[in-house]
Amino acid sequence: MNDVSRHLTDLAFLPAHVLAREIAAKRLSPVDVVDAFLKRIDRFEPKLQSFVAVYGMDARLAAEGADKAIRSGHAVGPLHGVPVALKDLIELEGRITTGGSANWRTRRSTVTATIARRMIAQGMIVLGKTHTVEFAFGGWGTNQHMGTPWNPWDPEHARTPGGSSNGSGVAVAARLAPWAIGTDTGGSVRLPAAFCGLTGLKLTIGRASTYGILPLSTSLDTPGPMARDVEDVALLYNVLQGPDPLDPNTRGILPVDPLPTLKRGVRGLRLGRMPASERAGCAEEVLAAYDRSLETLAGLGAEIVDVVLPFTFSDFTRAQAILEAEAYFNDGAMADDAGVVMDDVVRARVLVGARVSAQDYLATKRQQVECKALMAAAMAGVDALLTPSTAMAAIRLDEVDQDLMPSRFTRFGNFMEMCALSLPNGFTTGGLPLSLQICCAGYEEAMALRIGYALQQATDYHKRVPAMVA
Repeated sequence: MNDVSRHLTDLAFLPAHVLAREIAAKRLSPVDVVDAFLKRIDRFEPKLQSFVAVYGMDARLAAEGADKAIRSGHAVGPLHGVPVALKDLIELEGRITTGGSANWRTRRSTVTATIARRMIAQGMIVLGKTHTVEFAFGGWGTNQHMGTPWNPWDPEHARTPGGSSNGSGVAVAARLAPWAIGTDTGGSVRLPAAFCGLTGLKLTIGRASTYGILPLSTSLDTPGPMARDVEDVALLYNVLQGPDPLDPNTRGILPVDPLPTLKRGVRGLRLGRMPASERAGCAEEVLAAYDRSLETLAGLGAEIVDVVLPFTFSDFTRAQAILEAEAYFNDGAMADDAGVVMDDVVRARVLVGARVSAQDYLATKRQQVECKALMAAAMAGVDALLTPSTAMAAIRLDEVDQDLMPSRFTRFGNFMEMCALSLPNGFTTGGLPLSLQICCAGYEEAMALRIGYALQQATDYHKRVPAMVA
């Protein structure tokens, strides 16, 4: 059964770009689409706990309005009527936004995030808000007081869903939403994408507005799309990007449509292999999947080259000085107050920022400039650097060591102000997804998507569905 013919019974399994096409062609009603996802939420959410709030009644009303508008020739854009889920850092005026904090269970937003306005202006329908690590400060995806979503790839054991965009990752992987928005400060889009078998794009600073998104680190935070495949990610990215007078980081950064170059293939591109020394500490199945990805891309015409980097990926714990200082600036007052309910691990991380001196902070900012120049020189003539997204597949929650973060391969991208795409590139023998990371220079999102699209056309890992929600 092809993707379109199965839609009568399996709407929630269709990629977002197929849903958009069928809705625009009036072969599919937004009412049926929204209803399909809400029914799956009702069925699987008691186990998965990916949403902190579901806007069922309002989503159905919006779907009815979209259906009437489209049928009367008043579609507002190519994504009109397509549902989306939002990480619970993204403000919607009048809605509760908790930021993953139990202390903010009743905190009602007074503004709407710019990226949310852009999606709604395209006629997209918000299904609800997805869980997050408290204040987005954690890579494993755990939340002590608000709950940790269940990674659907293991029906028996609770495994890390990845963080901090844990709920977005689980919701999309479980087909409770066709796509979702996450945020990424050190890997928080790419880690849940990796552990949940999704495609996720970490944007360059300033590519999309962070206005109306609860901040963790204003120097490093970026919103990003999470979906099942590269084409979906490219479509949603197009909606998010663009200058915003409410976010000075976006000033002068003009949108670049990735769609014209998406299907050009990789023939003639030079793709960097990570240094052999970086293979240490990676699971054998991760390395086998990584090597297969390089072989596949080489077979598609790319030239795989060795890149000599001026640092190791583990060196980028230095980025923590920026993150910790800015996290303390944003959330320190709550962390300092022992009467405020807060995740023990998150409180400890925030409080570290109180010990970061102005000298340490400014020295790290200077190092950032120097490292960016060194990285640009190392990447001269190379279109992308390829790494695993994580050193391991999703581990059981009872094995998580909160002192050891899974962001070894992701953190440097934020520090270097690069963009990066994570996408499925294999599975363990136990059926857990593995992931490849495609890192490109800042504002080269279109290149990362082009490479990822070529790889997905040659593989089918992104099409697999967790058995427990199939």
